[in-house]
Amino acid sequence: MTWASIDLNADLGEGFGRWTLTDDEELLSVVTSANVACGFHAGDAVTMRRVCERAAAGGVRIGAQVSYRDLAGFGRRSMDVPADELAAEVAYQIGALEVFARAAGSRVSYVKPHGALYNRVVRDEEQARAVVDGILLGSGGEGLPVLGLPGSRLHEAAAEAGLPVVTEAFGDRAYTADGSLLPRGQEGAVVTDPAEVVERSLSVARFGVVTSHCGRTVAVRARSLCLHGDTPGAVDLARRVRGQLEAAGVRVEAFA
Repeated sequence: MTWASIDLNADLGEGFGRWTLTDDEELLSVVTSANVACGFHAGDAVTMRRVCERAAAGGVRIGAQVSYRDLAGFGRRSMDVPADELAAEVAYQIGALEVFARAAGSRVSYVKPHGALYNRVVRDEEQARAVVDGILLGSGGEGLPVLGLPGSRLHEAAAEAGLPVVTEAFGDRAYTADGSLLPRGQEGAVVTDPAEVVERSLSVARFGVVTSHCGRTVAVRARSLCLHGDTPGAVDLARRVRGQLEAAGVRVEAFA
């Protein structure tokens, strides 16, 4: 499946106090959707407010990037959290971001898990259902779209609950032959060559495929393309990807 248009999303607000990681202002001039850290893997009240204000001013959609409670590990450590606790913590993060989104004249428009939680809910049905329960709780029962990998347990649980699902691909992450992401601990998991990132992004947007780590062609039917904001040269890379997509006739716009 190919798309006449594709959404570009990036993880933003990934700082804490005086520590900053992402160039939020510059990335917000490129992306169409912003996955904003909600305080559990990164982010604080001041950062969330600032990113929401700038996103709203630039017409960028605001998404809650929810995570395990893991500031020390940047949300990338596997954790066993009881389902009821995870649901409450997902709701808590959405609610925190919603305050600042509404104050900026916008709102939280979708939810995307981060890091270890993102990978866990690809296959873990219990954790996936807990995330969906948290989304329903945090949104007052409204149908917030759920951004994630195609075919994931998260999307299955979201669809069963009546939540819209938005499929996602990564221009700067390596894939396994089954369409899942290569774990970050393995060599080559993060694609750093700009030319390769652009090529992979174009392949996803135009043809719905990507080459896996082992060289196989994998179908990746994605409505949104993620570019990580914490990689070196992220802003220049995002601009290059968007420019090449548009040059190829692909409209870059937020998902409907």
